[in-house]
Amino acid sequence: MESCAACGKTDNGLKACAACKLVKYCNGNCQIAHRSEHKKACRKKARELFDLKLFADPPAIEDCPICMLRMPFAHECTYMSCCGKYICAGCVCNLTRAVCPYCNTPTPRDIEEYNQRLFVRMEKFNDANAMTNLGVHYNLGEDGYPMDYSKAAELFRNASELGSAHAHYNLGNSYLSGKGVKRDMNKAVHHWQIAAMMGHERARYNLGIAEGNDGNHDRAMKHFMISAKCGHDDSLQKVKEGFMIGAVTKNDFEITLRAHKASQDEMKSDQRDIVRRLKSENEL
Repeated sequence: MESCAACGKTDNGLKACAACKLVKYCNGNCQIAHRSEHKKACRKKARELFDLKLFADPPAIEDCPICMLRMPFAHECTYMSCCGKYICAGCVCNLTRAVCPYCNTPTPRDIEEYNQRLFVRMEKFNDANAMTNLGVHYNLGEDGYPMDYSKAAELFRNASELGSAHAHYNLGNSYLSGKGVKRDMNKAVHHWQIAAMMGHERARYNLGIAEGNDGNHDRAMKHFMISAKCGHDDSLQKVKEGFMIGAVTKNDFEITLRAHKASQDEMKSDQRDIVRRLKSENEL
């Protein structure tokens, strides 16, 4: 039978400290009474528990619903405002008819129809991806939308509350730049951490940069190695630089290199390569 950390009472119904799980209490009053004594150890253990989650392997990336290959990074995917699906650029470029390859809905005739569908997805289905895409349009002032950082941040916040990793990433960027919200680096890191734990490679890269700027080079390299293993090129470059200065071991570097190549191979297809070539030649 366990005992309360404050009063010593033994009971089977004690509740653990929610932050650290190290000690248990019989009620809230005992927890408050013990707070000053327990605070330091609690914070230390809570940080350790959080880091276990933060530096754990990210969840598997979803496949493109059309070609069934691993989805590439966000800039090589297209959001379909008809059905709310993300489809890889290779499948979009390979369309032979002017219809969505997933739901067979005719593609929008113009940007106005596309925007109308975005609003339908938001209002009827509470679609976090639609909110995030609309937020990006406001953030960049594109596709018929005025540049409105406050509106963009509001949309990112709403979408993040619905569980969008990309929204958390963008909201973190808003807090970094101070566009549409008051600049707050702690909040930027908070949202990047959530996005990174959901598998957002660019958010993970940003965390590595932030940790490096704070002098926490070991933590920075952990972030870079995780995102590099997911196929992120900029993160791999940081790992290479870390290896050159002795901040990354040879074994970790080799493991990261192999995992990066495997991830890149999983995202490759002839059609996606064509899209990249056309973009590089400014033909797309």
